[in-house]
This record gives sequence, C-alpha cells and structure tokens, in this order.
Amino acid sequence: MDKSFEPGQIESRWYAQWEANGWFKPSGQGEPYSILLPPPNVTGTLHMGHAFQHTIMDTLIRYHRMRGCDTLWQLGTDHAGIATEMVVNRLLAPEGKTRNDLGRDAFIERVWEWKQQSGDTIERQMRRMGVSGDWSRTMFTMDEIPSEAVRETFVRLFEQGLIYRGQKLVNWDPVLKTAISDLEVVSEEEDGKLWSIRYPLADGSDSLVVATTRPETMLGDVAVAVHPEDERYAHLVGKRLKLPLTEREIPIIADTYVEREFGTGCVKITPAHDFNDYAIGQRHNLAPINIFTDEAKINDSAPEKYRGQDRYAARKSVLADLEAAGLLVEEKKHKLQVPRGDRTGQVIEPYLTWQWFVKMDGLAARGLELVETGKVRFVPENWISTYRHWLGNIQDWCISRQLWWGHRIPAWYDEAGNAYVARSEEDAIAQATAKHGGAAVTLRREDDVLETWFSSALWAHSTLGWPNEKAMAERGFDRYLPTSVLVTGFDIIFFWVARMIMLTDHFTGQVPFKDVYITGLVRDKDGQKMSKSKGNVLDPIDIIDGIELDALVQKRTTGLMKPQDAPKIEKATRKDYPQGIAAYGADALRFTFASLASHGRDIKFDLDRCGGYKNFCNKLWNAARFALMNCEGFSVAAGTAPAFQTEAERWIVARLQRCLAEVEAQFTAYRFDLISQALYEFTWNEFCDWFLELAKPALNGDDAAAVASTRHTVLYVLETLLRALHPLVPFITEEIWQNIAPRLGIATPSVSLRPYPQSTDLAVDAAAEGEIEWLKAVISQLRRIRSEMNLAPAKTIPLLLAGGSASDRARAGKFAAAIAFLARVESQQWLQPGQAEPAASAAIIGELKLLIPLAGLIDVGAEKARLAKEIARLEGEIAKSNAKLGTETFVANAPAAVVEQERQRLADHSQILAGLREQAQRLAAL
Repeated sequence: MDKSFEPGQIESRWYAQWEANGWFKPSGQGEPYSILLPPPNVTGTLHMGHAFQHTIMDTLIRYHRMRGCDTLWQLGTDHAGIATEMVVNRLLAPEGKTRNDLGRDAFIERVWEWKQQSGDTIERQMRRMGVSGDWSRTMFTMDEIPSEAVRETFVRLFEQGLIYRGQKLVNWDPVLKTAISDLEVVSEEEDGKLWSIRYPLADGSDSLVVATTRPETMLGDVAVAVHPEDERYAHLVGKRLKLPLTEREIPIIADTYVEREFGTGCVKITPAHDFNDYAIGQRHNLAPINIFTDEAKINDSAPEKYRGQDRYAARKSVLADLEAAGLLVEEKKHKLQVPRGDRTGQVIEPYLTWQWFVKMDGLAARGLELVETGKVRFVPENWISTYRHWLGNIQDWCISRQLWWGHRIPAWYDEAGNAYVARSEEDAIAQATAKHGGAAVTLRREDDVLETWFSSALWAHSTLGWPNEKAMAERGFDRYLPTSVLVTGFDIIFFWVARMIMLTDHFTGQVPFKDVYITGLVRDKDGQKMSKSKGNVLDPIDIIDGIELDALVQKRTTGLMKPQDAPKIEKATRKDYPQGIAAYGADALRFTFASLASHGRDIKFDLDRCGGYKNFCNKLWNAARFALMNCEGFSVAAGTAPAFQTEAERWIVARLQRCLAEVEAQFTAYRFDLISQALYEFTWNEFCDWFLELAKPALNGDDAAAVASTRHTVLYVLETLLRALHPLVPFITEEIWQNIAPRLGIATPSVSLRPYPQSTDLAVDAAAEGEIEWLKAVISQLRRIRSEMNLAPAKTIPLLLAGGSASDRARAGKFAAAIAFLARVESQQWLQPGQAEPAASAAIIGELKLLIPLAGLIDVGAEKARLAKEIARLEGEIAKSNAKLGTETFVANAPAAVVEQERQRLADHSQILAGLREQAQRLAAL
C-alpha cells in the first residue's frame, strides 16, 4: 500500500471494476430488497441534497447485498417539464431565439439534446459518489415503458370517471404561461400597501368600504361579502352595489368566511383571481369573471380603458381613477404574503382556466388507509401527521401543463370541441367517427402535457414494466414490488409519496414501498437554505475532487438569475474559502453525510466535519499499513480462526461484537448517524488507539504463539471491520481489503461480495473486557498525568502502586510489560501497608492508587495547582449529585436505574476526591 491515502487514485479504478463485473445487478438469489431512486431532474447537475440521499440509499443497498439479499436499486432520471424547458429557453436566448421561433418539433428536439447532456453528467456524478445501482435498468420518465404506463393510466382513470376536464382556478405563471403546482410556488412576506375603496349602493342610499391589496382585480368583482352575524351590515345583505369604474352591479352577500374584526368587515369577492373568493363564489353560485390574459394583462372582460394594460400598470390606472372619483378612502403600508414562481421569480396569479384534473377524494381515502393500517410505514413516524393533514384537506389534482416538453395528454378534439381520450389517434378517430354516425372526422391533438408528478407517481410500477406483461416478467414486477424503502425529503411527501401510494395501489393492488424514510434538507453550516442567489451552494464533486478559489468564484457567479448579485457572492466565497476547497474524496463525503443523517428536519453541512472524516480515512489507511508491515510474510489458510492467545485479542473481538450489534440495530431504525458513530468509535478509539497499541508488546515479544495469534487477530479484525465499513466508505475499504484478504486465504474478488459481518458470528468475553478495561483505565490515567506534567513522550517515569484489591495486584502483575511499554514506565513498585507515600502526582482507580513521584520530574507548585483545579471540579460534580438526590421528585419519579447511576457517580467522585485531598495535603507539607 502507498504511504498515504490518495482517494483520487483509487476511486475511478474500483468503480469501473465493480460496474464492469456486473456486481450491481440483482443476483436473483435471496430475499428481494429493492429501492427506487427518486429520479433527479435533467436540468443540469446533482446538488448536495441528491448526494446525501444517494449516499443513504447506496449504504442500504450495499448493506443488504452483503447480507445476501437480491438487491435492486432502480435508477433513472425525470424529464422535469417546466424546469427543463426553462433551461433550454435560456440556452436559446444568446441565439436570439425562443421556443416559438423554433416550433414545437424543433424545440423538443433541442430539449432531447440537452437531456442527453444533462443525463450523462448526472450519471457521471452518481458514479463518482459510488452509487451501486443497476445501470443496465436505468429509466427515463419519457422512455417507452413509462410512457406506455402514462397513457394507460390516463385512459383508465378517464374511463373510470376519475379524470375530467374543467374550468377552475390554478396557480398561473404569466411568464411561463402555464399552470404550476403548489410546490413550485414560494410565498414570502413583502412590503405592500392596503387600499380602502368605497363601493356605493346602486340606489345611492349608502356605501360600503372594502380593503384590498390588489385594487386592479376589482374589475372582476362579482360581490361584496359581510359576516352573517355582523349587525352593522345585516340590513344591507341582498342589496346591490355599483361596482366602481364599471357599468356593473354586484350583490352584497353574507358568508362566514369574512372576519368581522378585520378592516371594515367587508370583503370584495373576485372568484377568478383568488382561491378563497373562488370557494365563496361556488357556495353562492356566483359566475366568475376572468379579467386577465395568460400574460397577466387586462382582457376584454374589463372596461375598454384598461384593456391591454399589464396588471401593475392597470393598478396605477385604477387607483388614479378611483381617487379622481372620490372613492379612494385610504392608502397605507401593509405586510403581505406574495406568491412567486420558484423558477421565474414572478408573482403568481390565481387564474381561471380550462385544465385536466384527477378526482382525489376516493384515492386519498385509500391512500390514508394504507398508511394508517401500517401497510406503509413512515420513519420517523411523526411524518404521518403531515401525510394525514394533506390527504385530509385534498383538492382535485390539476395534471395539465401548457408546455411542449413532457407526456402529451392522450386526448383529441373535433371541430365542436368534443374531447376523445384514447390510447392512440386511431382509437380517438374511431370514437369520433362513431359519435358522428360514421362520418369522417378531423381531430386536433391536445397541446397540453401532463405535469411531471403524474409520470413520477407511477415510478414504482412503471419502472417494473407495468402494464406490459412481457416487460413486467423481464423486469421482475412480482419479485420487486413492493419495494423495500423509499428515501426522500419531507417537502414532497404529498406531491410524490402520497400520489405513488394512491396510484400504485389503484392499478396494481400493491403499495409502492413498505417503508418511507424521510430525510432532512441539507443546509449550510449556519442552517441557511443552499441557493445560487445566496452563494452558499456546494457541489459534491467539488468536495470530492477539490476546486481552486478562482474556479469556485466563477462557478458560483455564472448564470445567476440576478447578475447584480455576483459581487456579493464573490466576496462571500473568497471570505469563506480563501484557499478554495480541498479534495476530500468520496468516502469522506459519504461518511459525513451518514454522520449527519439523524431524524431531524434540517442537516447542517460543515466542510470541517468532512475534513474530520478525511482524517478518519487516513487513520484507517495507516492502521492497515501498520497491520501489513507487522504481518509481513504471515498468512493463514482460508477459514482458519484465530487462536486468541492474549486477553487483548479476546477484548477487541468482544468490542467488535458489541459494535456490530449496535450497527445491526441502527440499520433497522434507519439511524445512519448512530451507525457511523459506532463504527467510527470502534475504528478510531478501540482498534487503532488501543488494540494496535496493546498488540505491539505481543508482536515484539518472544512468545511465538502469541506473535502468530496476534498477527492473525489483527488481520481478522481488520478484515471484518472493512466489511462493516464498506457500505459507508466503499472505495478505501476495497483498496485496503485487497491487500488484507490474501493473507487470510480469502479468494473472493471484492469486499462487496463478502458477507456483511454479524454480531452472532463473534463471541463476547466479559472477563477479557474487564481485564483490558482495567488496563486502559491505568494507561489513560498515567498518560493524563504525563500530559498535565508536560513530560516529554520519550521520558520514562517510575510508578508506585498503593492500596488496591487482590484483583488489582493480579492485573498489575499480568500487565506489567504492557504498562511499561504503553505508559513509558521505567519501574513499578507496590508500597507496603503503612509505608509513607512520597510527594507524588496521584490518580485513583477504584481502590487502587497510582503514584508518580515528583522528585526530579515536575514543578511542585504546578502540581498543587493541578490538584486544586481537579478537587474543585469534583466538588462541583458532588454538589450536583447531592442536589439531585436531595430532590424528592427526582428520587420518586426518575427510573430506578437512573437514580442508582447517580448514587454510584456520587460514591465514585467522593472516593476520588478523598484521595486527591490526601495527596494535596501531602504536597502542602513540602
């Protein structure tokens, strides 16, 4: 092995071998275990959220593959209609062209070119992260298999009366000129104004004053509402108002939606341009009036004066005319929630338009039942409440989008506007011909496409070939559905998770997955959302490979939605990364992600942690080199078990057993943070810092049996540890394992093909654990004293031992050589009972006192100060314990084990304090 660990030299080499050998494909043997990759959008490159979730999924897949499962990780990408169209539109801009200039077919051809480029980039990134999915089965949401599923789903739902076309209010982006989903709307508080407007009664007898933040929409008002119990206006309900600036009259209605205490208690009702007003309009049978075009300009339904004006220009005109008419009562500053499209940043319009919808009430009831009855399990389980809330307040699903890129809706229209939903144009023509009595009919294809979530909702069963029986058989539909777990973020529980549950069940009778592991969202180290506009986005590949500062600045300031943000972002980047970003390697990044994968809502990513786990990889690498150097020429036959000649060997195996038991339990609980913690602590603290040190006396000793046994155990434990770590850090473990395995007679070509170690394969030796934990305590205390006394590492010290039990004396004799070697002790001597103790620095372990005589070693004054500090600390701990134990509620209500633990802490601290006070008194006499 090379002297230092260089991840760049091994990662691409090993990944190529894994993939070329087909080791990522399902084996066909063992219990099925399958995972669906949430398909990334083909809009560019992967971000940190992708890399985080891919790490979690890959860890699960590698773990279960090594456990003997028949693993399938279904990979793929999503066409992402709106987002991808926007990317290609931006690419056309420098050419001075738009999609309309190209026309539908030519534009779609350009999008396919971009899809190929982006898809290739995404796959390269995933390979760099170590993703071990079956690339031969990768799917794109517009491939033929999922496209057939989309057509069949749409037609069947239509035939079942669950899909219909209707005119409803939707979120409308006036720049993209399409409906968008709630997920694509971001509402933030902004500074605005509130205008109060007087509406005269039609008979001139009185007037009402309404307040609005959008005075231009009054041109589409159809009523003014008051609360039915508001005595101020009860006599006016049913009367009519003259709508200012128009020739129309509108009624005064009563509705409990109105808040009497807010403003004047009078609300203008504009059903075509407000979701709440739309609901009120439906309750009162009020016909909505749409006053906007698809570009948010005033249309012909408004007075001629305002037609063609942009919505904000119309606002100014309306306000000026109201003021001139003496109807503008008041204008004041007001904070309001403004909905903006996350793609364009433009204010979204509630817009009345014809769209295709899915009826959701029955599907939602079934989707809720499947979760409530445990057919689908959420981890953490508290996310069930979010799922329940959304499904309990569900509206019909708008599935159409006014785009060109996507699954075109399988509907055709005749000249009269009748719609024919069919699996093909031939089927549609046959329907139309029958409807028209056999006469020839010319049909026009629906221009709209389906929103991306529609095809994504079919991902679980469409990727397994549904509804094509041949494809289903080839792709293992019956074997891999339901999948085992879905790993996804909480932000798409409703938009994707719920819809997959509903539609997979509706068409296959199966749930799409048994578990849903909900991850947090990756944010920066300060908890801020990562975004280009903030300049805090990190590219996972930059962390793996490293990037120079100037290249990082250029990357972050290129293609900003607001180019004026570039100087601010450059300044922040140069401040935060003055040296650029170092190359940490894929394993360090993966281990960082795993360590952050708690059950919390947010994941704060800090590069410093990544550096810490790069050090962990270096530690593992150096431990392996130590093992190989000390086992030069040593090998055993395959399957030979170590003899475990020393207690240190039996201790490390016991600690490994406990580590593996913890790992097994936490895999079941999806606690990747605790998995990584257990493996980290065992690797760094117990294997590297203790066992390899404890092994040195045996390796350098004259006992041939102990030398051979220790060598064997070092290799045995290291090989087992590499298998345990492999799902988290696959590259470094493979490289090291290839050097270790031959020494143990293992002929398997890859660590990934070895079985995952199980705790039941190892024995726990409690006696050996007790012995070595005693030795560790002694060494730790001696090293602590050495450190506090600032003794040079090479300087040897004398050791006196006092008190102690019979087992202390036996252990001291047994481990004398180890103590001498590990603590640099030149002599070890027991004080006789009653023998005066010299001035010494002391440590106490139970009944045993360790004394390092001070003569010639340290400054007595400094040691007095150290003892005083330690005595003060222990007095504080004892005071805390006494306070707890002196509280009746603590003793009465705390678990018995907790109370007993506190009592034991008090006893231990009191015993140690007594010894230190005695030592302090002895020093005081000097």
